[in-house]
This record gives sequence, structure tokens and C-alpha cells, in this order.
Amino acid sequence: MPSTDSARPMGQPPNSTDCTAEFWRLVEVTARLRAPDGCPWDREQTLATIKPHTLEETYELLEAIDTDDNTAICEELGDVLLQVVLDSQIAADEGRFDLVDVIRGLTEKLIVRHPHVFGETAVKNSQDVLSNWDRIKQQQKKRDSIFDGLPAALPTLARAARITEKAARHGYDFPDRNMLFDKLREEVNELQQELYPDGIFPQVAAGVDAAVVPDEPIDDPARKDRIEAELGDVLFVIANIARRWQINPEEALRHSNAKFERRVRYIEQQLKAQGRELRNATLLEQEALYQEGKGKE
Repeated sequence: MPSTDSARPMGQPPNSTDCTAEFWRLVEVTARLRAPDGCPWDREQTLATIKPHTLEETYELLEAIDTDDNTAICEELGDVLLQVVLDSQIAADEGRFDLVDVIRGLTEKLIVRHPHVFGETAVKNSQDVLSNWDRIKQQQKKRDSIFDGLPAALPTLARAARITEKAARHGYDFPDRNMLFDKLREEVNELQQELYPDGIFPQVAAGVDAAVVPDEPIDDPARKDRIEAELGDVLFVIANIARRWQINPEEALRHSNAKFERRVRYIEQQLKAQGRELRNATLLEQEALYQEGKGKE
């Protein structure tokens, strides 16, 4: 189990001697792995090849946080920290920069971008803090747009929320967040119009006790592009709604994915106990087991 000091006041760092010793030990071990007589795998890594591992460790940390298991969270934070130390060691071995540069740059950035803590700037709330952060960042990096610097590899749903957040920080946002539901209805209506050009929207109640109707492909490329555009608008508004209610849409969808997968796995397990497979069960049987699994949760 991770050690904790429950008596330590909020906002106080750990013991400097312990922190220095343990961090230096990690740095030494990582450098040793990259040494000529170290680990062949670690020696072969570059900043490019290590990228997938960095992403994987980040998602494993998110999953650990979801479990609220301190031991798991502590371990996964260590794995993420390793990525920082290892990347920095790789960069040092390639003559780019080293870990000291990374730490120094981060510390200076935190000080400069928090003038309300380390300077004389006054703020009223966290929104002022974010606005100051964006303004200072834009000045430092000499960016032309408020969107410059957003990672291109950011998951698309999360990026939609970040785009609207950045625009909102500069005043471009619906005055009342409830207006977004009117916007959502508008976008859904436009999607329906593209899906059903004749204007007739079928009213079919959700259920599993009806005949299966095969999905028809969209053969017209231009129409498919229009439908894709309208569906994108719906998802964009959904991401905006999530932002205005302080919900991370990426996290929300990740939880829904996990929930659906967990319940379908329950169906598979129950059918396996009967010597059957998912494809051999009727939709009504599958739905009954789905609801059964949901009830047990």
C-alpha cells in the first residue's frame, strides 16, 4: 500500500530529503536502463517509438482513478512519471535536452502563469484564472489564434469540448446554457431531414420484440457527406452541453462504453454456462439477460 501522511496540511510538499532521494533513485535507474550495458529494449527506444506506451499508461491511470483504488492509482501515476523521466533521458542521450530542462521549464511556467499566486494580479474566480492563463500563454508563444496549440491527436469529442471552452473564455458562447437544447433540437431536425428527404420521420418505439429491418447503405456519396456533416453538428452540440454542465464528454462516453461492454459480457457468461454462444440466442433472450445483468449492478 502507498504510504500517506494524513497529518500533512493541504498544499504542503512531501519531505524534501525523501523526495530528493527517491526521485534521484528513479532517475539513476532509468539512466542505467539506457546505458550501453543496460536493457536492450530501453536502449532501442526513441521519442517516436515510446509514444504509444505513453498514451497507454495515461489511459491505465484514468481507469485506476475510476476504481478509486489508491494502490492502483499510485502505481499508474508511477508509470506515467516513468514516461516523463524516460522520454527526458532519451532526449538527453540524443543531445536534445535533459530532465533538468524539463523540470526548470515547468516550474517557471507555473510561476509565470499564476500571477495571482506568485505576483500581484487579483482574480475573482477560477474563470479569471483560466482567462489569465490563456492570455499569458498566447503572449508567450506568440500565437495568432486562441485555438493554436490544441493537440491535433486529442480525441475528437474531447477536442470539441476544448474548442468551445476556449471560445467561451473569450466571450463567444450562448448566454444561457439551456439554449443548447434548442440548438440540439435544431441540429437533430437537420440530421433527420438529410436522413429522410421526404420529410417523413418513422416513429418506431425502441424495443427488441419487433422484426429485424436490415440497414440500407447510403449509395449517394454527396448525400452521405451531408449526413456526416449533420451528425457531426449533433455530436458537437452534445460536447458543448457536456462542457456547460462541467462534464467531460470523453469520460462520459468512456464510462458508457465500459458499462455496455460489461453488460454484454454478462450475457456471454450466462449463455456460456448454458453451453451456448451470443449468436445462438434470440434478441429477446439477449435483452432479458442484459436487463438481468443491469439489475445486479
